[in-house]
Amino acid sequence: MATTTDFRNGFVMKIDGELWMIVEFQHVKPGKGGAFVRTRIKNVKTGRVLEKTFRSGEKVEDVRLEKKPFQFLYREPDHFTFMNTRTYDQVAVPDEIVGDAEHYLKEGMDVEILFNDEEPLGVDIPIFVNLKITKSDPGVRGDTATGVTKPATLETGFTVQVPLFIEEGETIRVDTRTGEYMERVK
Repeated sequence: MATTTDFRNGFVMKIDGELWMIVEFQHVKPGKGGAFVRTRIKNVKTGRVLEKTFRSGEKVEDVRLEKKPFQFLYREPDHFTFMNTRTYDQVAVPDEIVGDAEHYLKEGMDVEILFNDEEPLGVDIPIFVNLKITKSDPGVRGDTATGVTKPATLETGFTVQVPLFIEEGETIRVDTRTGEYMERVK
């Protein structure tokens, strides 16, 4: 058991049988009455965010999560298969848990999977990934207005906006947090 003095960003606790992670918190000492902690917490599975207030010193059940290194192997219709890079055990992770990371996963990519006991809770991918463009319309010669972009389909099937000078077959770096083109990779 932990108390409100143990709260920090990223702290995970169990409330009503569900796992919640603290996104932000603030200790409040009003002039009248007892101190309390105002938090914004996020459901680890569903991603739902809500605000909750705890009395100072209130006890909560803390949960230890573990990150393990995995390699993406292949995708099935309803799940993704990953291999533990230390033990070579394979684990099937449902689509809902992978979430938006699916847009950037390519075979052989190293990722970290967040576990509570043996249950996968999330997939952490690198912030920047290098992906090849498989389909892109040619840029129009002479159209050099600043910031003009065109859609380009990546090897994973995801579409991003790229500058006009980027061509099919080139490799680009993509920011996985925003889904934006960063630069051309040589």
